[in-house]
Amino acid sequence: MSKVGKIDPRVKEYLEEAGYDKWSRCHSPVNRDRMMTSNITECINGCLVEARVLPILGFLEEVRILSATWNCKNSEITSYTNTTLGRRFQEILTDNGVKSLRMTAAGSYLYCVYESGRRYIIDIDRGTYNCCRYQIDEILCAHAIAILKSINVDGKEYGRYCSELYRPNTIVKTYELPIVPMPDMKD
Repeated sequence: MSKVGKIDPRVKEYLEEAGYDKWSRCHSPVNRDRMMTSNITECINGCLVEARVLPILGFLEEVRILSATWNCKNSEITSYTNTTLGRRFQEILTDNGVKSLRMTAAGSYLYCVYESGRRYIIDIDRGTYNCCRYQIDEILCAHAIAILKSINVDGKEYGRYCSELYRPNTIVKTYELPIVPMPDMKD
């Protein structure tokens, strides 16, 4: 915030008044996921170019059909997942596992992980890590994986240390609700 204040004190004041929980992932009371982009909006806009000329009910029906199609496809893909975590989150764990190879872990209940001259303190049981990655994403960071490796936890077990949100059965639930068709225009 001091850097922001040096550039423009008005921006710093505005952000402080708005509250850190409104714009900062690490102060958010809810998990805001790892993506902070508008890519999905761009994708939807691209798919609905031709539908924009339709009357509003026709346009909404096209949106419904698009959403229902994506829901069906994503539900099917997720239901075939046989890993502990969804594919994207399993890839994050794999990447963090590779990063953990350059780290040294020590401790018994409270662990220290050493990486490039820095020390990170981690309590696996409570899920508190001073790198703050877990508190933000609820997925194991490289430091936590270094600890799990040091205490001989099998890599297949890493998923149980991550949030339920990333498990295939939870992801499938997001697609359970049907997208109800619009009634006929006469109705």
